[in-house]
Amino acid sequence: MAIQSKYSNTEVESLIAELMAVMEKHQAPTDLRLMVLGNCVTHVLETQVAAKARSSVAEQFAKALERSVKTN
Repeated sequence: MAIQSKYSNTEVESLIAELMAVMEKHQAPTDLRLMVLGNCVTHVLETQVAAKARSSVAEQFAKALERSVKTN
């Protein structure tokens, strides 16, 4: 069953395009891109998610990331 997002594909794709453009502008290599994105995720968790929920949200995020890159 597909997960229904409260955000439109347009909103998501727009943010992705902007983030990717910044990384391209800086000619960031893959490892730096992943490090920066990981630090952004940590920052969001620490500043936008209640302390009691952080571990659970981080785990859910990690599982979703893993599922998104698995090949069938």
